[in-house]
Amino acid sequence: MPAKKQTRIVHKINAFFLLAIITGLLIFLGVMIFSRKQNPLPVLGEPGHIVGSFSFTDQDGRKITDRDVREKVRVAEYFFTSCKSICPVMNTNLKQVQAAFKNRNDVIILSHTVDPLTDSLPRLKQYAEQMDAIAGKWEFLTGSKLSLYKMAEQSYLLSADSITDVTEATAFIHTQYVSLVDKQNRIRGFYDATDKKQIEKLIADIKSML
Repeated sequence: MPAKKQTRIVHKINAFFLLAIITGLLIFLGVMIFSRKQNPLPVLGEPGHIVGSFSFTDQDGRKITDRDVREKVRVAEYFFTSCKSICPVMNTNLKQVQAAFKNRNDVIILSHTVDPLTDSLPRLKQYAEQMDAIAGKWEFLTGSKLSLYKMAEQSYLLSADSITDVTEATAFIHTQYVSLVDKQNRIRGFYDATDKKQIEKLIADIKSML
């Protein structure tokens, strides 16, 4: 067989395989995009529910409001520094979330104390340092008990019981679940922060939202 004809045949074969590879990649990308469109994260809560405005104080004494988390994906948690049961496990696991998105400015963790009388700013600051919290990435928040609890119940939907009178000693929120909120202030998921598998799913779901 002449060399030129043989070269043409080789080129045609190479072109065929290249076309097959490109076609395969396009089909794969199409399936992935279709799958994401078919299986998006649900929007939770009553129709039209969004997380409301707030104003709390972080571990450094700075005012943190809803304007500071605008256009950010946020993970909302409720804890208290003296907790010896689920809170240490939850926050140890949330360190993985912080690490996964430490190079992004549009993901933030908001940890709200449920015991503002005990959890002073110095105490929150010390706790944040123990958790290796990065300023602006993971905020430990305090405020009035009423505003903190109403935020949990009415916005983040993390309280099963109606908070009618938070001045009573019996009013106390203690949950291992965290809320995932998208950039449009909609709740997209609840996750058991004591479960490493749930933390992995939380990280994966945040990536899918971004």
